Amino acid sequence: MEELKQASQFSEKPEKKIEEKDKKIKNLISAIILLSGLFVGSLFVDISQLFNEGGFSLKSLSKMEIFESSGKTWVAYGDPIVNVKVITDEKCEKCDPAELLVWLRRVTPTISAQKVEFDSEEGRALIEKFGIKTLPAFIFSQTVDKTEFFAQAKTLFAQKDDQFELKTQELGLAPGRYLDLPQIKEDDPIFGEKDSNVKVVVFMDFQCPYCKLFYQTLREAIRIYGDKAVFGFKHLPLSFHPQAENAALSSECADEQGKFWEYGDKLFASQAEWSATQGTQKFKDYAKILGLKTADFNQCLDEKKYQDKIDAGKTEASEFGISGTPASFVNSQFNNGVMSLDQLKAAIDQELPQ
Repeated sequence: MEELKQASQFSEKPEKKIEEKDKKIKNLISAIILLSGLFVGSLFVDISQLFNEGGFSLKSLSKMEIFESSGKTWVAYGDPIVNVKVITDEKCEKCDPAELLVWLRRVTPTISAQKVEFDSEEGRALIEKFGIKTLPAFIFSQTVDKTEFFAQAKTLFAQKDDQFELKTQELGLAPGRYLDLPQIKEDDPIFGEKDSNVKVVVFMDFQCPYCKLFYQTLREAIRIYGDKAVFGFKHLPLSFHPQAENAALSSECADEQGKFWEYGDKLFASQAEWSATQGTQKFKDYAKILGLKTADFNQCLDEKKYQDKIDAGKTEASEFGISGTPASFVNSQFNNGVMSLDQLKAAIDQELPQ
């Protein structure tokens, strides 16, 4: 029995040593894994993310402003992701938004753009919601109001609910396509055949020297096409012309007495004279020269009776992306600037029935 007991004790010692050795090996492996994890973590990679291909450690990345990976350089921005729906017409070459998107990404690099066809269900809904009249149009997500660009340029955006429309006309972007056209209204100064399918609409500023040039062309076109087309005059007095608004108001007071075009002729012919004055006396003098009922005219002008109409003209121009004068439409043909008589005739002839 004593020998058996000793043999048993002898046999237990190797097994115990083996267990202790296994335990040490396991502890060593654990230590290696732990140290490896800390090492890899210092290289911006989280162990769990490494195995599941999740990418870089967010904790480490949050401390970086710039780093490289797979041949690309990544830069951190403080602005949030800004989603932009670009409403356009793929068939319209002038509606390509690429140029403006390049500029927008310079000022807001976190922009993510998605094209939306104007005649899609989503496109039609956005067009109706914002009253969009020109393409391309840019509708921003609410996160744009967290960007530095928005903080410095709030006036460039129109908000509806949680979306913002960029006023492209304020940036000087020429419309690629018009979804709607200015309408000649009953109270607009009109000349010509009212039922004509050829509509010529002009936006003018009486103090604008370029408008003076174009007005001469317009009057000659009226003489030639007065029985074939209809001509409508709309006001866009520019803010840097101090007497332009008084001139517009006075022309409407003349129109009240059926003398708009005669009064307009006088305003452009005497542009240099009244532009150098202040107040409204010169405009009242012209009314007297033209044989208008001066008491009614003067009261109309003093009360700024047609101020709302002048303001509506400015708003309408803005809706169509017009910020300068002269600007004209011959049906859907738009021209920004002075047109020669030959150019205007060619535009009208193109619209007349053959």
